[in-house]
Amino acid sequence: MTKVIEYRKKHLEEDATKDIVLEFDKAFVKVHHLILHALILAVNFLNYKEILDMTCQEVVDRIKVKTLEEIRKEFDIKNDFTPEEEEGIRKENAWAFEYFITLLLFFVHFLF
Repeated sequence: MTKVIEYRKKHLEEDATKDIVLEFDKAFVKVHHLILHALILAVNFLNYKEILDMTCQEVVDRIKVKTLEEIRKEFDIKNDFTPEEEEGIRKENAWAFEYFITLLLFFVHFLF
């Protein structure tokens, strides 16, 4: 809750320029993942959409370019699947990876 109050105070400062607030916002979400998770729960409960959007975007930014193993390390997630179970899940959901690759190639083709 302290972080939410800190956020509000900064955004209400009369002498805070847009650049100052933007830098504050960037630093505001650069916290340990457990603090970020607690913050997301708090602002969701408070229905504080502005901070909720910002904190959820930070989670997306942290995982979108990482491998599964890097995500597990970043968020201290223990892999409780056996290698056989994990392989089965990957095979079962291969379509999702194929779809993603197809989309990626489509956008790369038209953007570059």
